Amino acid sequence: MSTGQVEQHSLKRVIGRRVLLLFVVGDILGAGIYALVGKVAGHVGGALWLPFLVAFVLAALTATAYAELVGKYPQAAGAALYVNKAFGIPFVTFIVAFTVMMSGITSASAAARAFGGRYLAEFVTLPVLVGAFIFLALVALVNFAGISESVKVNVALTIIEAFGLLVIVAIGIFALFSGDGEPARAIEFHPANGAFLGVLGGTALAFYALLGFEDSVNLAEEAKNPQKDFPRALFGGLIVAAVIYMAVAFTATMLVDTKTLMESSGPLLEVVKVAGLAFPPKLFALIALLAVGNTALINMLMASRLVYGMARQRIIPPFFGTVHPTRSTPWIAIVFTIAIAAILVSTGDVAPLADTTVLLLLLVFALVNVCVLILRRDDVGHDHYRAPTWAPVLGAVVCLFLALPLTGRGADIYLRAAALIGLGVVLWFINWIFVGRVTQVDPTKITPED
Repeated sequence: MSTGQVEQHSLKRVIGRRVLLLFVVGDILGAGIYALVGKVAGHVGGALWLPFLVAFVLAALTATAYAELVGKYPQAAGAALYVNKAFGIPFVTFIVAFTVMMSGITSASAAARAFGGRYLAEFVTLPVLVGAFIFLALVALVNFAGISESVKVNVALTIIEAFGLLVIVAIGIFALFSGDGEPARAIEFHPANGAFLGVLGGTALAFYALLGFEDSVNLAEEAKNPQKDFPRALFGGLIVAAVIYMAVAFTATMLVDTKTLMESSGPLLEVVKVAGLAFPPKLFALIALLAVGNTALINMLMASRLVYGMARQRIIPPFFGTVHPTRSTPWIAIVFTIAIAAILVSTGDVAPLADTTVLLLLLVFALVNVCVLILRRDDVGHDHYRAPTWAPVLGAVVCLFLALPLTGRGADIYLRAAALIGLGVVLWFINWIFVGRVTQVDPTKITPED
């Protein structure tokens, strides 16, 4: 399709700063904090709030790059758009989009494992794998039915997710005033592999809980004033989420010993059960299931639509773009992404799958930080936020550093990530053989609009 034939988006700019802020917070809150508090505690001991604080500071560096790029290019395509503008190489643009898509699947797989664990056990006793597979089947059915995610739905789920975390914070405040728990444990530091490597490993895992802000760029075309509103909403959302996360982490370690947190697949439920401030455990388990389930559902909806968008542009075999004749949903893409998720669920627990997600997105984030520097030469003719140069430079270095094995990341995680990206390379070359060489990729046509 020639440039002149590309359909122009005309989405309505109706989203104000407050709703945008709530959307960013909603994107960040979810499975990470509900499922991984105990795993992070395994790296540092009692002071498990510390990795969340460090992860927030490091995530903020990359957030400056996104804030500048969204202001320059207020389009709904994210990292793939920025890489395409910076390098203009179709294969690189595709690999970035494919990596983001795969990170969504690994994130959903981690959430599925969390869904099948301790929180579900409050209602029914099932093996974790069985619960995870049942959940993936439900996600596939919802996806196939043609559900459309909207900002209003996201706001409602954000309120539910945030309410569950605020319950934990309230429990912590009550415990402090009533003298319950052991506040001193929250400042104990017992890193498993020494201070530096302990914090580094915990930070790399805690980073998973802050990754959601990348999705918020997809609202750029519908924000009333993205140049001014998006940076404020992005940084404000990160701060709100970080404060909630650290308060939850402090409460968890104050009320529950590290060993119990480490061994539980529903660590925040352990907090509720020992709290002096009574709250129904089953109700909290339901809130946690909604939070964890929403993470998986959003990611699988995104992943299947990305596969469909790639097939529609003929950068992977067009077969993957097949639409069901009655449901009008990309059913081949749905089956493809759910199959990958099911395989991942079978091969890893919550923490390794979350770490795989982090590794994939760290590579993307490093590239985005480089892109913002390269695209400084592009004058877009309107005012926008400009990141201090040191921030994306340091952000790129930090992302690459966190991607190294120094964090304690096992070889299996690197192999899993390499296999997932390798699948994209295989699909690209299969498409090249049977369809032909791709000379242009339009990232705005890959990203799902709903």
